[in-house]
Amino acid sequence: MHKNRIVLGIETSCDETSVSIVKEKTKFEQEILSNIVNSQVKIHEKSGGVIPEMAARSHSTVIDKLIITAVNKANIKLNEIDAVAATAGPGLLGGLIVGVVAAKTLASVLNKPFIAINHLEGHALSAKLEHKIKYPYLLLLVSGGHTEFTIINGFNDYHRIGTTLDDALGEAFDKSARVLGFKYPGGPEIEKHAKKGDKNKYKFPKPIISQKNCHFSFSGLKTAVAHTVASNKNINAKFKNDIAASFQKTICDILEIKTKRAIFEFKNKYPNKKTTIVVAGGVAANQEIKKIFKNMGKESNYDVFFPSLYLCTDNAAMIAYAGLERLRQKKINSLKFAPKPRWPLDKDAAFLKGKRIDAK
Repeated sequence: MHKNRIVLGIETSCDETSVSIVKEKTKFEQEILSNIVNSQVKIHEKSGGVIPEMAARSHSTVIDKLIITAVNKANIKLNEIDAVAATAGPGLLGGLIVGVVAAKTLASVLNKPFIAINHLEGHALSAKLEHKIKYPYLLLLVSGGHTEFTIINGFNDYHRIGTTLDDALGEAFDKSARVLGFKYPGGPEIEKHAKKGDKNKYKFPKPIISQKNCHFSFSGLKTAVAHTVASNKNINAKFKNDIAASFQKTICDILEIKTKRAIFEFKNKYPNKKTTIVVAGGVAANQEIKKIFKNMGKESNYDVFFPSLYLCTDNAAMIAYAGLERLRQKKINSLKFAPKPRWPLDKDAAFLKGKRIDAK
């Protein structure tokens, strides 16, 4: 009789320390037995951004406690685990080392397989934890460190068709929030203040929007926000709300236009498949962005999926699930596997940050 496999996942790529245990129910279903997340927001609030050394130190302080808590909450024994998975990149090297060393140690002691997970693969598969989504589908990943369109042909078969040439979308939110004097993290603050502002008050640029490709650029938009704030002498609550609302509207416009281009490319590759879109990553929690995609899906009969809020931000449940999928296919790793601060999901994708893309 087949034993339902159990995988423990560890996530430490940035400023959340997370441990989760996911159990296989059937070949296509799984159950999250526990998902413990320790946020470092209070640690990095004063600086307005993540300080890598402090993040790594915080991970190392709590990782052992979180493993014990996750196992206890899952109501299992450590030796019932079939494999240990950990985010091995991309991310901040110090944090990655903490998680990978913890996972390797646990795997070695328990004599269980170690599985190195690409953080982007975790996000790419996160919606499948809750929804029955068939391959292929179009992924829009929007987080603090990554913004890209990837066609998910199947498990372990990924083709990136668009990326950011400079700032990730979450980074643009955080930096724009900082110049407005909002606290970290900036995304939720921008969204909160935007509800009280006039979204048509300021016309901000939409860099490379006319180029017929799926790439993004947010640096010019971020700079325009900073210049508008710096040149205004009356920085009151109304001004901040209007800037936040105008910035958020500009982002929504950019995402809508670029997504339509990405859908065009997806349909070219899969003309006989129904278009399915998954929007994942921390920025996917933004309600205005959700509205844009839900309307797009309704108007054009696309299937659109968002992970639940707790699966949008960095978490170990998506890492454990990716580990379960890899365990099913016997894709395990040596204990000599080294963390990779830069690790594209599509191994053939070119590194484009800082590069100029000519218009097509």
